[in-house]
Amino acid sequence: MRPALVAYLATAFLARLADDGVGIAVALLALDRTGSAAAGAFVLTAWMAPHAVAAPLVGALAARARRPRLFYCGALAAFAAALAGLAGTVGSAPGPVALAIAVAGGSCGPVVSGGLSSLIASLAPEGAVRDRAYALDAVTYTASSVAGPAVVTLVAGLASPAAATGLMAVFAGAAVPLMAAVSGGVRRSRAPARAAPSAPSGRHGRPFTALWRTPALRAITAATTVAHLGLGGLAVSAVLLAAHRGEADGGGVLMTAFAVGALAGALGLARWRPPFGDRRLAGASLVVTGAALAGAALAPSLGWAAALFALAGLGDGPLLTTTLRIRADHAPPDARAQVFTVGAGLKVTAAAAGAALAGTLEGLNPALLVLAIAALQLAAAALLALLEGPRPGGPRGRVRRRARPRAPSRRR
Repeated sequence: MRPALVAYLATAFLARLADDGVGIAVALLALDRTGSAAAGAFVLTAWMAPHAVAAPLVGALAARARRPRLFYCGALAAFAAALAGLAGTVGSAPGPVALAIAVAGGSCGPVVSGGLSSLIASLAPEGAVRDRAYALDAVTYTASSVAGPAVVTLVAGLASPAAATGLMAVFAGAAVPLMAAVSGGVRRSRAPARAAPSAPSGRHGRPFTALWRTPALRAITAATTVAHLGLGGLAVSAVLLAAHRGEADGGGVLMTAFAVGALAGALGLARWRPPFGDRRLAGASLVVTGAALAGAALAPSLGWAAALFALAGLGDGPLLTTTLRIRADHAPPDARAQVFTVGAGLKVTAAAAGAALAGTLEGLNPALLVLAIAALQLAAAALLALLEGPRPGGPRGRVRRRARPRAPSRRR
């Protein structure tokens, strides 16, 4: 594997580890300093809110940066500085100060959640190497979602929540020098890697235009947004489901099972490529996740529910890899970074809305909440099939293949 790709994966994992740990870190910090987690919830909302709003601007800046090294290193440094600022202000400084720091740090979030992934197309050659790089990139997302909360919980118990929050800042800061090595290997691409014929380019390559006018991008963006509307409420629903069955601490078991399953799915896809396309794999992933969660909602015991949560995670793991590859293959080069950041921002926003919705519906039977989340995964699969348009092997594809031999070979 190329040194720049190794440095990229280390950068992505450290930055995403910090991003995934900040939620529980600020909640524990606020609880430790004020006796209430409410301040932490407000800070986390301020951290997540800019993802959708800032994503187009961040993507545009990334795409137009003449010195990518300076842009990405600066964004990650600001991200780390904001985490360090939260360690010193949450629960101890006036509320608006911590909220302002959270908004500033959250505005750099689209770089971590989507912008970094857009670099892979410039770091890895087209084909198996790039496909494996996207699969490993998906692993960094999943591994950080497991490790981030775990590291924060451990350090907070052994030392303090402030130390745990500060450690997240250290992880993010360590990504900066690694990013310098990565961005030094970034090439400017003048043509899309495997762009679909319908992919817009040039002045039409604005992110929302590209997302709407390119069938593959439109389908995967809509489907993953709907899916994350459900998955955003999964943690709350899992806790309620376990408590409803008399297992007060079982929610953590269920979410750990889901995360481990997702990690296994992402790692598996990094080593084995199924004999069908990314869009079919994305649809299958959504169906497996939805069916497994529906089974978990009706499972007779926590053990069976945990096994089905793990199966749901196993189905969810490949979805991110396929999403990244579809974005890279179909986004126009001049809007690739924006497509990645906007797509990630929409998912984060949908997940935040899902978490809030699950919280407001906590009075319902938890099994119904999990069934609703499962239904959203199946709806996302149906939406993906509806919006993706004809497949390459469909009627239009067959017409093109029959027509090509008529053209003289020298014109090709």
